Amino acid sequence: MSWLSELFQKGGPFFIVNTFFLAIVIGLIVERSIYFLGRGHLNAKAFLEQLRKLLSANNVDRAKKLCDATTAPVARVAKAGLNRLHRGEAAVAQAMEETMTDTLPEVKTRIGALWSLANITTLIGLLGTITGLIKTFKSLGNLNPADKNKELSDGISEAMYNTAYGLSIALLCMVGHLLLSAAMKKVISDLEAFSLRFENLLADGGAGASASSRAPAAPADVDHEKPTA
Repeated sequence: MSWLSELFQKGGPFFIVNTFFLAIVIGLIVERSIYFLGRGHLNAKAFLEQLRKLLSANNVDRAKKLCDATTAPVARVAKAGLNRLHRGEAAVAQAMEETMTDTLPEVKTRIGALWSLANITTLIGLLGTITGLIKTFKSLGNLNPADKNKELSDGISEAMYNTAYGLSIALLCMVGHLLLSAAMKKVISDLEAFSLRFENLLADGGAGASASSRAPAAPADVDHEKPTA
């Protein structure tokens, strides 16, 4: 790891500052990736089909338990609609819309920060480049000719290291933003489509489902299911 310590030594103080921001960028990308691959990920079409089977059997309680089995946004929206099922279509639509509004900030959070971090790390890299060159040319006047070449070489190295490092982190931010934005749009699109289809499903079978929500659930030949990821 001697090359790494040498790199930090040659890069100067702004190289270390950018390393701090690199850690933030990596942490942000990893956290959002885990969310979209874990909590935020659910096959909305398969989940809707599972709910359709349960509701067609007037089994609202098991439909609610199915929603409770996952923390995915579509499950929370569905649970909100099921909880208001006995109040009519307007109440169901309002509950689902409110839940979706509350859920969207969780889906979008911190992704936009990657653009800001890309700009910040680029500017820090350029600042390291400029200060490295200033320091180099300032010290050249106090050196004998034999040492000037080495000092100039070290200064230019520090400047280029900072530029390359800042641009590399900015590139990582941009790629991360691109991929996470695509995942975010997919979740939001699935959520909106699911909400509309689920409202239609409840409207089509509203009478039977409402009755089952006020009475014990009828036995149904439906296996205990878990949401399909």
